Amino acid sequence: MSAEAATLQKPLGLLAELTHRCPLGCPYCSNPVELESRTGELDTATWARVFREAAQLGVLQVHLSGGEPGARRDLVEITKAARDAGLYSNLITSGVGINTDRLRELADAGLDHVQVSIQDSEPVSADTIAGYEGAFERKRTLAKDTVQLGLPLTVNMVVHRANIERVEEMIELALGFGASRVEIAHAQYYGWALRNRDALMPTRKQAERAAEKLVPLRERYRGQIVIDAVAPDYHARYPKACVGGWGRRSLNVTPSGRVLPCHAAETLPLEFWNVREHSLAEIWGRSPAFQAFRGTGWMQEPCKSCSRREQDFGGCRCQAFALTGDAAAADPVCHLSPHHHLIEALSGGQGAGEYVYRRMNTSTSAR
Repeated sequence: MSAEAATLQKPLGLLAELTHRCPLGCPYCSNPVELESRTGELDTATWARVFREAAQLGVLQVHLSGGEPGARRDLVEITKAARDAGLYSNLITSGVGINTDRLRELADAGLDHVQVSIQDSEPVSADTIAGYEGAFERKRTLAKDTVQLGLPLTVNMVVHRANIERVEEMIELALGFGASRVEIAHAQYYGWALRNRDALMPTRKQAERAAEKLVPLRERYRGQIVIDAVAPDYHARYPKACVGGWGRRSLNVTPSGRVLPCHAAETLPLEFWNVREHSLAEIWGRSPAFQAFRGTGWMQEPCKSCSRREQDFGGCRCQAFALTGDAAAADPVCHLSPHHHLIEALSGGQGAGEYVYRRMNTSTSAR
C-alpha cells in the first residue's frame, strides 16, 4: 500500500443527484450546462447498491438531490434503500413535486431530514427568480408538512443581486416555516450560473452589508435557529476550501452514474469513472478524477509554498479553470493569485442583462 493510499481519508457525505429534471428555471442553477436525460438515469437497484458501497466506504449521510428528486417515481424506494444501508438521508427539494401524501410516504420509508430552497422573502420576486408561478406557496406548504411530520427542516437560500438586501427577511421567513437551520450561500459562477453572472452579481457594498447583518442576527436568534453562511467568493480575500479539499471528504454521483469530486467537476477536462463499471471504493481510491487535485502535490506557485495550502487547498478548481483556463492555477479569488485582477474586474456587480432561465430542453429570457 502506498503512503498516499494509507493516508486516504474516508468520505463522509454523498450527494446523490437522482435526476436533472426540475420544474424550476433558476438562473443560478449549479447543474451542468448539458443536462442528463431521463433515459440515462440510474435505476432503483443501482442506487441501492451505491448506497451500500457508500456506507462500507465510510459515508454517513446521503443528500438526495437533483434537479428535483420528486421527479423520480421511485423516490420512496430510493429513500428506503438509503435507510437500509444505514445512511442518514437528507432530501434537497424545490418544494414543487412533493405533496403531503408523498412526504408522509418518504417519512415512513425512513427519511431523516428535509432541505427546501427559497428564492426570496417576497412571493412575486421569489416566483420570478424561480421561473415558476406559485412556487413560493408550494414551498411554504412543504415546509409546514415537514414540521408537522416531525422531520427537521433546513431552509437554503442562494443570495444574489435580486434578493441580497432581504437576508434578514428571508431568515425570518425560515423561522416562520419552523426551520431549525438556514443555509445562506452566494451564487457560484460556473455551470449554468456563469451565463447569468452579470445579472446575478451583487456589488461589493451589497455583499459587505449582508455580511454585517449576520452578526446581530445570529445573536438575536440564538437558540431559535442556526444560521450558516458561506462568504461570496468574488468579494473574499482568500478562497475557501472547495468541498473541504478535493477528494477528501465527499463525492457526488450524477443521474447517469458518473462520480465526481465536486458538483461542478464536469466543467474540467478530466476522466470520470462510472458506478456502472466500477465500485465506489475503486473510484474513490484510484480514479483519475479523484487523484487529479487530491492533496498538495499538484500545486503551482504561489499555492505550492503558501502556509494556507492545507487550509484552503488552492481554492476552487472549477473556478480557476473557468477564469484562467488552467485547472491547476491558484483560485483567482485569492489576493495572492497572479490572476486576481480577473476577479477584481468582475466583482463590481453591474447587474446587466436578463436572466437566462434553466430549462431541460429550452432556455428563455426574462427581465
